[in-house]
This record gives sequence, C-alpha cells and structure tokens, in this order.
Amino acid sequence: MALNFNQYATEGNTFLKDYAKEMNMPNDLEKAGRIFASIMHALRDIIPAEESLQFIAQLPMFLKAVYVNGWSLERKKPKIKNMAEFLDLVRAHVGPTQYNDFEYSDDTAERYVDTTFIYIRKYVSLGELEDIRGSLPKELKSMIYSNIMF
Repeated sequence: MALNFNQYATEGNTFLKDYAKEMNMPNDLEKAGRIFASIMHALRDIIPAEESLQFIAQLPMFLKAVYVNGWSLERKKPKIKNMAEFLDLVRAHVGPTQYNDFEYSDDTAERYVDTTFIYIRKYVSLGELEDIRGSLPKELKSMIYSNIMF
C-alpha cells in the first residue's frame, strides 16, 4: 500500500470544507475541525475499544488520524449516561475554546453532534452505526438512531 500524504491532505481539506458548510460555519474551518475532533474523541471515550477499531476501519485515512490522535487505551472510560454528560465530555475535548465553539448552548452543541453523525454516515456503514448505537448507554442511543437513516 502506497502512502500518498498529499492525497490525504487534499481529501482532508475537502472533507473539512464540506463539513464546515454542513455546520453552517463555512468561514471557520478551525472551529469546525475542533468540533468534529471533539465529538469523535468523546465517542471514542465511551464506546468499547473493539467497537472503535471496527468504526475506524471504515474511515478514510485522514479521518482515522483525527479519531486516534491522543487516544490512550489505558485511560479509564468516563461514566456517561445522558446527552448532557456527553456534551460536557465533548466540550472538555475542545478545551479553552469550548464556550465560544458551542455558543454557551446545549441546543447548539446537540445540533452539532446530530449533524456530525449524519455527515459521518457518508463513510460508515449503517450496520456499524447500529453496532455503535448498541454499545451506547440507553439515553444516548438516539444520538445515532435519530440520524442513522440519512
């Protein structure tokens, strides 16, 4: 397998531009990138490692890199039971820009999560999303289910 880093960079930039447009922030690619990465990292934190590996197997190389950046299998998984706790975890992954990025609004943050899972469907099979949904706490299943058919 040849590694074509220029192609990965081009595909990654195209993805980020399209994702930013979906998120209604076409002129703020950095913010869109932070939000995407934080949602992926929060998901990674709460699903089993085996499920993460199956998930990333379907992602293009440029998204695999985002998903695994900073990943530690030794870190204890947080106990997330509902959307409010998940949104807190997402914000924690963003860091100091969290309030600016999510506009101090749970509704905005939840809309970003919903849009992200709709958008990721372009790369991940319905079956894999159903598997991820099955590994989520009851109160978070709708995060995937409500968006799974798009």
